[in-house]
Amino acid sequence: MKHRISAFFIALVATFAMTAAAQSDRSNMLKVYNWADYLDLDLIEEFEQWYEEQTGEPIKVMYETFDINENMLTEIEIGHEDYDVVCPSEYIIERMLRKNLLQPINKEFPAGTPNWLGNVSPFAVDKFQQMATKPGMDVSDYAVGFMWGTTGILYNTRLVKPEEVESWDALYNPRFQERILMKDAFRDIYSVMVCYANYQNILDGKVTRDDLVANITDENIFKVEDALFRAKKQIAGWEVDFGKERMTQEKAWINVTWSGDAMWAIEETAELGVELDYIVPKEGSNCWFDGWVIPVYAKNPKAASYWINFMCNSENAVRNMNEIGYVSVIGTEEVMDAMADDEIEEAYDLSYFFQGIEGADSLHINPVMYPDKSVIERCALMHDCADKNEDMLVMWSRVKGNSLDTEMLTFIIVVFTAIFAAIAWHHFKKWRKRKLRRLRLKEFTKKMHDKGRHI
Repeated sequence: MKHRISAFFIALVATFAMTAAAQSDRSNMLKVYNWADYLDLDLIEEFEQWYEEQTGEPIKVMYETFDINENMLTEIEIGHEDYDVVCPSEYIIERMLRKNLLQPINKEFPAGTPNWLGNVSPFAVDKFQQMATKPGMDVSDYAVGFMWGTTGILYNTRLVKPEEVESWDALYNPRFQERILMKDAFRDIYSVMVCYANYQNILDGKVTRDDLVANITDENIFKVEDALFRAKKQIAGWEVDFGKERMTQEKAWINVTWSGDAMWAIEETAELGVELDYIVPKEGSNCWFDGWVIPVYAKNPKAASYWINFMCNSENAVRNMNEIGYVSVIGTEEVMDAMADDEIEEAYDLSYFFQGIEGADSLHINPVMYPDKSVIERCALMHDCADKNEDMLVMWSRVKGNSLDTEMLTFIIVVFTAIFAAIAWHHFKKWRKRKLRRLRLKEFTKKMHDKGRHI
């Protein structure tokens, strides 16, 4: 019996070992973790074909999406999830670098395989280098940009004059009370409001926007909190994704949002007769980036490097932009030509992005997607809050309080009313059944009593 049990356990261990070995051998599988609605999904199958052509090895992409940076990071840091390539935002990339959660990207490919990594705009490369967490670190060894944009004001041109949103003072205009939506993203909003609160110091040359955004202090947290509290009565709601729909419906007039969301809303409303526009106010804002990285727990870093390379192809970059509305970091002449629009009357200076390309300093192009050089000069790169993260969260919690936008509050009331009514009806039916049973029992007892009396 003992020998049989031993044999059983040996077989069981062997089975687990073989299963684990099979799972660890993922040379033919690539696990990609990206934001939802952030990729032309047709590119997945095309990558699989291209990879096999380049390497002679089959590959199957397992594509998953997330909606919160921190949840993705927790899965990797604590759960040790073996995603091969993920697409975090800049502050999370900075945090992952600080915690040694990334492995280097292979930038060398066999002869005959095109290397598109150099297509990334030097502007994006320079911004990524600002995320370095120790001297001598080359961030491009660990992260390659994907999409980028700004935070600004999306506004209804019929209801809001352009001059009314040239400054963040718009948040305090009583005419817009309960007509303003703001992103529920404390880092973005802090970056905006810290520039606003220190605008005179910026003009006087006492501080730069980059310093203000990168170096979070207790004093500036207090300034931002005060500025937000003063604006709070104007704000109809704190939104994650519903803001653009509210703008298209003219339920909100102003939305503090990301340029990509603004672009989506502008295009949607064009067919509905609602005209929207987007601006980065004069006091300044942030410049944000999302990029590809390979976590330390990745099981297929080879295929991950090929994936990143594939996404840097100019044609693929244009396809992604057309699909999702956000702007690629790829700064080639092919991308510039594809995105230029002769129907746009005004010319913009994009020499900072399409560096060294003729005509980039006077380009007819969508300024929401590609801001003029003058706009970028008043935008700072967003950073990780590091040891100030908890203080920032507490500040944000105090500002928001228990406030809910009217529609959300109405929805909650309706839901809870329905639940209460259902519970009440359920209890009423049970009470009525009990009452009926008691009446029937009483009638039955009376009948039996009457029968007995007649007998």
